[in-house]
Amino acid sequence: MCRFLLICSLILTWFLSTGPLQAQTPTDALMMDKGQICFAALYSRDTWDEYWEGTLKRTNGNIGTLTRQVFMPMFSLGITDRVNILAALPFVSSQASAGQLRGVSGFQDLSLWIKANALEIYPGQGTLTFHTTLGFTVPAADYLEDYMPLSLGLGCPDLSLRGILQYRLDMGLYVRGQAAYMVRGNAKIERDYYYTTHGVYSNKVDMPNALGYGGTLGIWMLNNSLNLEATYDGLHTFGGFDIRRQDVGFPSNQMIFTRFGGGLHYFVPFVPGLGIIAQANKILTGRNVGQSNMITAGLTYQFGLWNTSSSATQQ
Repeated sequence: MCRFLLICSLILTWFLSTGPLQAQTPTDALMMDKGQICFAALYSRDTWDEYWEGTLKRTNGNIGTLTRQVFMPMFSLGITDRVNILAALPFVSSQASAGQLRGVSGFQDLSLWIKANALEIYPGQGTLTFHTTLGFTVPAADYLEDYMPLSLGLGCPDLSLRGILQYRLDMGLYVRGQAAYMVRGNAKIERDYYYTTHGVYSNKVDMPNALGYGGTLGIWMLNNSLNLEATYDGLHTFGGFDIRRQDVGFPSNQMIFTRFGGGLHYFVPFVPGLGIIAQANKILTGRNVGQSNMITAGLTYQFGLWNTSSSATQQ
């Protein structure tokens, strides 16, 4: 009933598994050089007034339009030229325009990733790279996950392994594909009985694992100061169950969606290290998720901690 932010899944794990942002993320082929750090402050606004109840697309007068706003600080740090660490901690607020459900706000999930450049070769007139990202997400606060569709998150730990393959031409055009498998632990809810396809006497919810995937077409322009991307991505959980007719959602619902989006990352030439992000995407198809439209804007700032002669590696 609600599309969660994954980072990573969505974010992004996501929830999130999270979207096609152009600051360094767990899903792209960007790397920070050794000793370089990049901070990002991102704001997203996500709205929907229709959702899929199983495969049935519908509106709900008890929700109206659901709005989810996210402020997400994050950073990436170059441990070496080929190994980076990333972290993010989103603050989420949700609100429905109709009905009696009150919105909630608070910190969602803390995400940590280790990203490595495992392969780099130079066939033809370009560069072929393969990156891997190992990620871990855990709830950062004791939020109420059993409060669909306004819940801040899924409320479960998530371990993910992602592969990223990219080929970039020397003139700046590139194509990238990525996929991640997410292993989820149990969520714990504040009641000791719930019903999925059968009654369960427990406060522990067995969460389905998930596959996130995506493809990107992009280009670096203006002497590598402007990056433009178009992305098609999606999420598929293995298991779970559909929202029952006229019922609310549940953390272990099966969640499937495909999404299309685009964005830009512009590095301001007169302020070294400063970048501007703008991005938008839309859910195209889904199952037990909202058909959301999301816009994102933010700033990035990069500088050297102990290797100040280096700069970002744009691959």
